[in-house]
Amino acid sequence: MTHGVRSARVLMIQGTASHAGKSTLAAALCRLFARDGWSVAPFKAQNISLNAAVTRDGGEIGVAQAVQARAAGVEPAVEMNPVLVKPAPAGRTQTVLLGRAAAVPPTRAEQWRAITRSLGRLRAAHDVVVIEGAGSPAEVNLRASDLTNMRLARHAGAPVLIAGDIDRGGVFAALAGTMALFDRADRRLVRGFVINKFRGDAKTLRPALRDLEVRTRRPVLGVVPYAPAWRLPEEDAVALDHPRAPSGPGQDIADARWLEIAVVQLPYISNFDEFDALEQEAGVRVRYVRPGDRLGSPDLVILPGSKSTAADLAVLRQSGLAGGVREAAAAGIPVLGICGGYQMLGRRIEDPRGVESDRATVDGLGLLPHVTTFAPGKRTAQVRVRLGGAPPHRGGLAGSWPDLEAPGYEIHMGRS
Repeated sequence: MTHGVRSARVLMIQGTASHAGKSTLAAALCRLFARDGWSVAPFKAQNISLNAAVTRDGGEIGVAQAVQARAAGVEPAVEMNPVLVKPAPAGRTQTVLLGRAAAVPPTRAEQWRAITRSLGRLRAAHDVVVIEGAGSPAEVNLRASDLTNMRLARHAGAPVLIAGDIDRGGVFAALAGTMALFDRADRRLVRGFVINKFRGDAKTLRPALRDLEVRTRRPVLGVVPYAPAWRLPEEDAVALDHPRAPSGPGQDIADARWLEIAVVQLPYISNFDEFDALEQEAGVRVRYVRPGDRLGSPDLVILPGSKSTAADLAVLRQSGLAGGVREAAAAGIPVLGICGGYQMLGRRIEDPRGVESDRATVDGLGLLPHVTTFAPGKRTAQVRVRLGGAPPHRGGLAGSWPDLEAPGYEIHMGRS
């Protein structure tokens, strides 16, 4: 506290690389601090992700920060992720600044101003702010343009923990190398290390832990076990490149009782975290099908959301997967389109103002009788849906299942 003005303590989690577990560790710390009675908020200055969530006031933020807010027991807010960058084809990006898609890409100075002001607001409203870094802080070629790692730690005076993923291998070299590449001022901010995703007996690590501590003069503050059940929603589609174990423990994958769901892995797939719940369902196998792979004969085909509907539809055609989806539908296999996937299922996609691509008209798959037209402006809102009958897998939408409401969201450009 300074002169009666509240200023939260801060703690920053950085990692030796992307996918080191920063988001999960930040969520865990949010929950632990909240259980101890502190008012906690998560924060990530800039997020590069196609997986997003919608705040109560219709702002768009990274899905990881929305989950971390839930762990902290607070309402997600745009200040928790002031800059969200969504990749698009041909090297383009869409920048979401303070929850709204920017018509003109904001300058780095404008982004930094939004970042520092957002962090200031969170520090004024809470006791603790858990800050998540991005990628690796030791990328020397990116140091001058840094908005999310050590520049932010210096601005906030944040103590830093460096997390390393031991499951990938090379974790001790990565941690020691990260420290070696920091300058003296940044090195002083590092309080210690966390070894993440360890399988086995932690006693076997003791010699290596001692060696790391001697080399870096920093303690290893924890060894976190590998626990796939702790998986938070992924931010990056690179996670789909790693094998994902089928759910339903105790069941043989060859068992005919498994229900197989094929999710088409579009190049610009968005919000694929929606399918995590299906992966946790006993007796369900979720299989991601890339362009060039065979669709096979699943029980359900899902065309997911896409940041670039027309471009992904072109890839489906070139790879032959578009024909595979139509053949599945003709064979009676249900096909579910979500967001951009739903737009693909229509007769055509029109983009007369070049909002999403340089093609004014693109033919859809023709499985549904609708037309989608893109226009400037993005719909982002929380919504509720009323389920009035039995769920489809239990006899259709008519029946005696009591009325239920489910929360959801809309994030889309284009009107169908």
